[in-house]
Amino acid sequence: MILSLLGGAIGTALGLGATLLASGLVTSFVGPAPVPLLPIVLVATGFSVVVGVFFGAYPAVRAGGLDPIEALRS
Repeated sequence: MILSLLGGAIGTALGLGATLLASGLVTSFVGPAPVPLLPIVLVATGFSVVVGVFFGAYPAVRAGGLDPIEALRS
């Protein structure tokens, strides 16, 4: 979960940084650039955490039901 949250936070920071850097260029072509709203950023980061937890826990739960030797073979 921490790894997913960290990845989401890094992606959010990079995306926000790219948006702020590109806003000057966009403003000169089409007018004021949209700024990402906090709820949208939080939903995207939360989705990143949910996906990371699901795809991390699902194989662990499946392997937990197997014999240890069988889990290592598969």
